[in-house]
Amino acid sequence: MIKEIKIYKGDIIFCASPDKFTTLENGYIITENNKIKKTVCELPSEYSDCEILDFSGNLIIPGFVDIHLHAPQFENLGLGYDNELLPWLENYTFPEEAKFSDTEYAKIIYSKFIKALYTHGTTRSVVFSSLHLESTEILADLFLESGLGAYVGKVNMDRNSPEFLTENYEKSLEETEYFIKKYNSPDSLVKPIITPRFVPTCTPELMEGLSKLSEKYNIPVQSHLSENLSEIEWVKELHKEIGSYAKVYDHYKMFGDRPTIMAHCIHNTSDEIKLMQEKGVFVAHCPTSNFNLSSGIAPVRKFLDSSVKVGIGTDIAGGHTVSMPETIVAAIHASKMYNVYVDRSFHSLSISEAFFLATKGGGEFFGKVGSFEKDYEFDALIVNDTELNGNSRKNLQDRLEKYIYFGTKEDIKKVFVSGKEINRNRF
Repeated sequence: MIKEIKIYKGDIIFCASPDKFTTLENGYIITENNKIKKTVCELPSEYSDCEILDFSGNLIIPGFVDIHLHAPQFENLGLGYDNELLPWLENYTFPEEAKFSDTEYAKIIYSKFIKALYTHGTTRSVVFSSLHLESTEILADLFLESGLGAYVGKVNMDRNSPEFLTENYEKSLEETEYFIKKYNSPDSLVKPIITPRFVPTCTPELMEGLSKLSEKYNIPVQSHLSENLSEIEWVKELHKEIGSYAKVYDHYKMFGDRPTIMAHCIHNTSDEIKLMQEKGVFVAHCPTSNFNLSSGIAPVRKFLDSSVKVGIGTDIAGGHTVSMPETIVAAIHASKMYNVYVDRSFHSLSISEAFFLATKGGGEFFGKVGSFEKDYEFDALIVNDTELNGNSRKNLQDRLEKYIYFGTKEDIKKVFVSGKEINRNRF
């Protein structure tokens, strides 16, 4: 194989671990065939003849990884937040998702959605579509055209939902398998993911069938867990024979048997948290959504202390923004409120911890993504923060923190995914 060397110069900052930033002012990231070979302060002499992409004075940071969001809810951003989860679904979400039976509507909304991810610096995402197969194909194809990385799931739901948004479970499984076979390429940036909406909308027959598909094709799983107290009671009524919400997924072998993301996880029991740790289940922490729908405050510190994997999700349209920096800030705020009002022994998230969750923490679901360590894929944002800092001289950590709290999407000048620059003209 021919070695393709690319070198990027700039003010580099990332988190190899949650407790601290790694910073290299005027440093170099050396990539070979789109993967990172070295990140260094001084360029070794062996690379002196190589071309350098010089972004001196700009921050070079990992691309953001959003591990939970709903593409067909994009038009609902900012709507219905006087409701809690279940009435919000009934009054806002389900009627909007029903519109995706219209493929022309899907093309319009999904094009806007993917452009919004790009402009806000989200290079990888784990996405719910709707239950409509053709519209889900459109979403996957638009991701492929964009150059962004994603797991895309055709939603499955065959009970306890409006008639206009309820499937026959056999057809649901048939269409899901078709989608898996069409997009399940190991070298693709866009892959399928098994997506039961949540336990209340999936019959045991559907859950069993989805589990078999996950096993047959080795496909990861995403769903929701313990977001809302009424939802938890509903699950108990539906599955009296199973001990907890988490154990319902575990019963159907969709709880860490393959890579698994569970969104929210606000009200988990200690036994559920232990099971999540044992099975390697990822928590998608969605603070803006949790606030908007009065769901609660997720105990993120408890997860981290228990060695549970955690990433951050915008959860649009429960969340009101696709911006990962805004969601990072919300995660920090949520942890501070948990510390003040729930448990004083739980320290709030530091800026490095929250940034880690939004990059390497969630990036682990994709493999070696979200950091500038050796062998990681080069997913990066070039951020010009000159206007933010004026004439003041700040260290790299302070510059990044100011960008997270006060920057805008306009500060992002270039986006790279797996070593390839994403051209704005694609959108």
